[in-house]
Formats: sequence, C-alpha cells, structure tokens
Amino acid sequence: MALLLACCTALPAQTTVTRQTLRVYAAGSLASSFNALLTAFGVAPGTGASPTYGPAGALRERLEQGGTADLFASADMTQPRRLAREGRGTSVVLFARNRMCAIGRRSLGLTPDNLLSRLLDPRVRLATSTPGSDPGGDYAWAIFRQADQVRPGARAVLEAKAQQLLGHPGVAPLVAGHGMAEGVFLSGRADVLIGYCSGADAVERAVPDLVAVPFPRPLQVSVAYGLIVLSDNPLAARFALFILSDAGQTILAQHGLVPVTLSGDP
Repeated sequence: MALLLACCTALPAQTTVTRQTLRVYAAGSLASSFNALLTAFGVAPGTGASPTYGPAGALRERLEQGGTADLFASADMTQPRRLAREGRGTSVVLFARNRMCAIGRRSLGLTPDNLLSRLLDPRVRLATSTPGSDPGGDYAWAIFRQADQVRPGARAVLEAKAQQLLGHPGVAPLVAGHGMAEGVFLSGRADVLIGYCSGADAVERAVPDLVAVPFPRPLQVSVAYGLIVLSDNPLAARFALFILSDAGQTILAQHGLVPVTLSGDP
C-alpha cells in the first residue's frame, strides 16, 4: 500500500492524455466528482470517450452483457468484487466513503433524534433508490434492518412504505430538466428521500425548503466506494492511482465524499 500511495503522489496533477481514450463506468453519485477528476487528470468531459454514469448494479450488468470499460467505480464494494470473481479485472480498491442522509421537507422538523419516528409516521411519504440495481437502495434497506434493532417492527413498516423511485436504469426523470432526486420533491411524490449525503447540497439548492439530516449512530451503515481496472489500457491504471493520490482524494472531498488515503500530515 505504501508503494501504491508513493506512485499516486508522484503523479502530476495534470497529465497529457487528452488525445487518448479512457472508458469509465461510474456510479451516478460520482458524476460531479469524476468529471472534476477526469479534468484534473487531463481527460476533460467531451474529449475522448464520455464517462458513463448510472446505477452501479445496472452498470455492472451492462459490463457482464458485453459493455466495455477500462475502469469501473461503484458506490459499493459488491459490484466490482463480483466482476473480479468473474475474472473481468484486477484487484478491487476502496477509494472513498460516503454517508447516508434523510433529505426531507423542512416542515417535518427532522433531527437525528426524531428521524426514525418521522420515517415511521404513516403520513410521511418515503422514497429510496432501488435495491439490487442501485447500491443506494441496498444501503437504505440496511438502514431499515438497523432500525429494527432500535424499534422492533420498524423494518417491515419502512420496507412496505418505501417507494423505489430512483435507480431504475433508463427511466425518464420524474420532472423534465431536473435530476431524479430533485424530481422526487418537485413532483410531490415523497416527503423524505434516503440518499447519499454527498449529493444533498445539490438537491437542497434545486428545491426550496429541504434539509438533509445524517442518520444517527444506531442507524448508520458503512458506505464504501470501490473501483476496479478492467483492461490493460495504461491510462486506466494511471487514473486509478490519481484517484488515490492526495490531489484526487482532495477533489473527492470537495464533492462531499470522505477520502480514505489523506493522512493529514504536512
């Protein structure tokens, strides 16, 4: 690991790779951070192959069905590990973490202390991503399992009321011209959305009177992002190293993700 990080920190912040092709598949929650990473690395959006973003489970299925990519970055470790077991790539690397938040209407008065009670309220409409297709949905269902330890019976209630409005590949936005998370509220479909904290600021800017509340410790789940290099394209390995470098990890942090290799040392 020390050698890997030494290679990472040796990489320049800007490389001359704009004329070469790097094919990237990445989770939708990574779109803003990966656009910034690719630009800093030297592959600006619109030059060469455009990154493909979407629900990580659905992207993994596309790769299994013949899709081609040099590097796959997922919002979990499960999808890249499955590809590794199938012999489609090399080692899986943890490159960032995230947190789960409840994004809801300010009128609900959400706080960490009352969050579970508000979610269980039959008057509160709840939206999640789709388990299996999107790791965000899997994390939501893991939160429901945690909730059952805090309040027996909570899991069944939450699973029954959760509307799986996000994470369906190929589905049109709920509101034209807006992202799926924004559309949940702009269309009036739900009062609370369980999603990644890293994306909460963008939703709050787009939709008035929302607030994001991180799940309290008893309901927290581990949100780990993994990547895998899928080809012998040297740019893929170099980009993976750049993501793990101080420069790459700083960019991820600027986009709300939790870096995993920054030591904080001078």
